Amino acid sequence: MPKASASLLPKTFRDWFKHRGWKPREHQLDLLAKAGQGRSVLLVAPTGAGKTLAGFLPSLVELAERGPGRGTAKDKRGLHTLYISPLKALATDIARNLETPVQEMALPIRIETRTGDTPSHKRARQIERPPDILLTTPEQLALLLAHAEAREFFKDLRRVVLDELHSLVTSKRGDLLSLGLARLMTIAPQATAVGLSATVREPDDLRKYLVPQRDPNISPLRGEVAPEVREGVGTATSPNVALPPHPGALTRSDPPPPKSDVSDLEEQKRISGAPEIRGEDEDRLADLVVVQGGAQPDIRMLELDARLPLAGHTASLSMPSIYELIRTHKTTLVFVNTRLQAEYTFQELWKLNEDGLAIALHHGSLDVSQRRRVEEAMAAGKLKAVVCTATLDLGIDWGDVDLVVNVGAPKGASRIMQRIGRSNHRMDEPSEAYLVPANRFEILECRAALDAVHEAAQDTPDARIGALDVLCQHILGMACADPFRLEELYEEICAAAPYAGLTWEDFEACVAFVATGGYSLRAYERFAKIVKGNDGLWRVRDARVAQQYRMNVGTIVESSMIKVRLGRSMRSRPGTVLPRGRILGEIEEGFAETLTPGDTFLFAGEVLRFEGIAEDEVLATRARAGTDPMVPSYEGGKFPLSTFLAARVRAILADPFEWDRLPPQMTEWLLQQRRRSIVPGPRDLLVETFPRANRFYMTCFPFEGRLAHQTLGMLLTRRMERAGLKPLGFVANDYGIAVYASGDIAARAGRDPGFMDELFSEDMLGDDLEDWLAESSLMKRTFRQCAVIAGLIERRFPGQQKTGKQVTISTDLVYDVLRKHEPDHVLLRAARADAATGLLDVRRLGMMLQRIRGRIIHKPLDRVSPLSVSVMLEIGRERVYSDNADEILAEAEAALLDEALA
Repeated sequence: MPKASASLLPKTFRDWFKHRGWKPREHQLDLLAKAGQGRSVLLVAPTGAGKTLAGFLPSLVELAERGPGRGTAKDKRGLHTLYISPLKALATDIARNLETPVQEMALPIRIETRTGDTPSHKRARQIERPPDILLTTPEQLALLLAHAEAREFFKDLRRVVLDELHSLVTSKRGDLLSLGLARLMTIAPQATAVGLSATVREPDDLRKYLVPQRDPNISPLRGEVAPEVREGVGTATSPNVALPPHPGALTRSDPPPPKSDVSDLEEQKRISGAPEIRGEDEDRLADLVVVQGGAQPDIRMLELDARLPLAGHTASLSMPSIYELIRTHKTTLVFVNTRLQAEYTFQELWKLNEDGLAIALHHGSLDVSQRRRVEEAMAAGKLKAVVCTATLDLGIDWGDVDLVVNVGAPKGASRIMQRIGRSNHRMDEPSEAYLVPANRFEILECRAALDAVHEAAQDTPDARIGALDVLCQHILGMACADPFRLEELYEEICAAAPYAGLTWEDFEACVAFVATGGYSLRAYERFAKIVKGNDGLWRVRDARVAQQYRMNVGTIVESSMIKVRLGRSMRSRPGTVLPRGRILGEIEEGFAETLTPGDTFLFAGEVLRFEGIAEDEVLATRARAGTDPMVPSYEGGKFPLSTFLAARVRAILADPFEWDRLPPQMTEWLLQQRRRSIVPGPRDLLVETFPRANRFYMTCFPFEGRLAHQTLGMLLTRRMERAGLKPLGFVANDYGIAVYASGDIAARAGRDPGFMDELFSEDMLGDDLEDWLAESSLMKRTFRQCAVIAGLIERRFPGQQKTGKQVTISTDLVYDVLRKHEPDHVLLRAARADAATGLLDVRRLGMMLQRIRGRIIHKPLDRVSPLSVSVMLEIGRERVYSDNADEILAEAEAALLDEALA
């Protein structure tokens, strides 16, 4: 393609670039040229390359040339550009940055944001008088598309800009967004899409996502949905809301009985896979623009003289060094992997903060007003450092940030590259960053991540097949907006990349679920949410259903949260606390239920004293100085070790020449392991067995992440139970597993040379997995999440919200009914698919079992090895909450190491 010329820019824009001392970059002009050709495009560029300006430049030029609207209802101009961000904070930041060129060039352009924090009166005004550019999130797009005025609102849309696209497409949020994008292209076929991504491994996956995937050679199967659906008649005033069916209008015959055999996890494979795109079919791929170059990041591992522990994630030994880095840099972002770590790290840094540095805290459970204050202070250059989680991972441009510190292992190469890009947010200046391992295994992971960054290697996940529970939610949303015909909606849904291979049968099953709840639930009116009118159109049953949809839209199912309010003690009545303080944020409901009055916990950077729960709020007061806190245990925000980094860690372990690049304490530890046992090869599985304290232990090191290891541990204990070894339990971390039993595992393996191969055989993913899932609360938890997303169970009602306990009771009852009477129910299939790739990581476990086939190395030992100490320390660790947790772990580690090296 010939280079685009700067002459494409109007004089006003050329002058603005010149005034700024800039020249428009080639990729910015390329996107301007492709906009003129009516092409959708994916832009892949390093941090600081001007991706955001490139994405918006065509819109700014077109809107400037269009001129201001006349302001009358007849001549008002509609929404021109829709920007979608994975983070509310990013949308707010981009809106702020866009105002600069608009104001400096005096462009007649109105820019607004629409997030969950936008006041209701502003949202209503946006519907009546759309801005020129609207910046929003996937959830808000779903709500807009479910609005009765959606077609009018979006009919003039010209462009959709999807920022940080790589972070969206690998989740259910991406599924929901893809369906929304398909509806937008139906309403506004003239619109084009622009995808912006800084890190991507397979560009074609994202190129498919940006354009309709309709295949003109394939027509959907024609026919009606399952006969148990309800019919009704729409009203003249509200054509998309149905009246209850009149007598005689409901015709329903009994459906065939459900399948009696429970399908196993192979069922996920039956859920359609997207068809392959032929090389010549370019109409189903967006154009691709790749920006090469960019300064090599200056990233290193923080090395300490102190010996790191073999387990734990607090990085307490590194806090003085982190504080010194903050003190000697202008502005520092301190990233951690969980909200728990964020609270701990912030508290530890404040203990060291004798200089009174402005250090703030930012994570998703803090009250929105507190997060906004932090973001505004950061943008104004008033903060020295922010301790944050993934809430600030993406795209936000704070030019004053000159250092990124990542506490704990990065868990993925693409994730750490994204984070370090927050430092020196300019393409031609190197990002400066430090990785801070919290234990010795994390040294290996940090070393692997450093190598990946220097090689610019990526490990973004593969494109996913669209989830059926998300599809159910979308179908209801479309009924809230407009009546629809099945065939038309099916064709539109198949245009979305994740659903390009959706079968008519699966689509019918989803519609039947939204209409009746399914065969086993069809007798309950509450599950009937859409009905079919005499005109053949499907519409929402009534306005109440539409209201509940709007209150429950979205795919992020967090653990149930409860607000934390700061109380005030009454001087006149000691012991009486009034709930008159501000809301600090939210903690998990399950954690709050474990507290008793007088307990202390760490939240929002303060040590609080629990006073009680009143009116669905935790009431707390500030604890006395020096009080030891418990720490809230957040379930969200835990990242598994990526497959890519896991393979690199195994390769480093297996190659003694690589050990020279590790800190001396790490090399010494590995040499001790080699003398005591062995260090496994990159494809081997080391299994060690040894007696200890009247128990028999088995440890193994697959390096496949905590989720896959937990599933493996469950299945191993079932097999050991059948073998008569009387397992007592197991623990797992990202690197290995330890199983302990009353029976002598080594003796059994000595009598039967094939025992280990049999124990780790791939057939554990058959009947053993099915039997365990039938009994497991984890499967119920997965079903619960699918049920909430699909709308079977609403968490929020007008004026109230269900507690986590209420949701659990409701979904557990439904789960038991469906498993017994309708094992092929669409939500059970969705839950099995989720279990395979998410909570249980069965797919990754299966790949690991294939890898180690015939490569299991069993080492019977008389005592624990140095390598096994790390996973043995997981036993009992979750019960340690207080400030002396590190001391307790250190004592346990010392005892185990003394034993290993004796």
